[in-house]
Amino acid sequence: MKYIVTLVITVLFSASVFSQAGVCGQFHKKYCVLEKVKNEKWQYNAQSKSGLFNQGMTSKLRCVIYKGMDYRISVCCETVLGDKVNYKIFDSRTNEMLFDNAAAENTQIFEFQSVSTRQLVIEVVVPQGATEKDKHKATDAACVGLLIEHKITDKQGFSQY
Repeated sequence: MKYIVTLVITVLFSASVFSQAGVCGQFHKKYCVLEKVKNEKWQYNAQSKSGLFNQGMTSKLRCVIYKGMDYRISVCCETVLGDKVNYKIFDSRTNEMLFDNAAAENTQIFEFQSVSTRQLVIEVVVPQGATEKDKHKATDAACVGLLIEHKITDKQGFSQY
C-alpha cells in the first residue's frame, strides 16, 4: 500500500512539473522575439529561460557574458496589466546594480556591450495583478520569458592604420 501511495505522489508531482514546463517552456522564443532588422546578426543565447510565475514573485538567473560581445536582453510576461515586468541586472561578484528597468521608463529591452567576461545576476519581478484566464494554469500565475541574444561587437573607428 505504501508503494502505491508513493508511486501516485511521484506520478502526480512529475506530471505537475512537466505540465508547467509545457505551459511556459518556450515562451521566450515565441513572445520575446524582436522583429529582425536587415543586417543585424543577433543570435539566440542558450542561457535564455521561461517559467510559470506567481504574481509578485521574484526570481534570479545567473548568466555569463563574454568580452567583445554585444548583448540584448528582452523580458516579456503575459498579464492583463500588459507585458511589463520589472528586472534588474547585477554583477554577481560585487552585487553592484548595473541596470534597473524601472529607472529606464520600464523598458523591456536592454542592449549593452561587454568589456570583460563576467557573471551577471538578472532579477525578474512579476507585478501584482490579474492574469488572463487560461485553462492550463491558475489565474494568479503568468508565463515570463527572458530572452538573451548576443553578437560579436562591431569594430568601430579605424580598424587599421
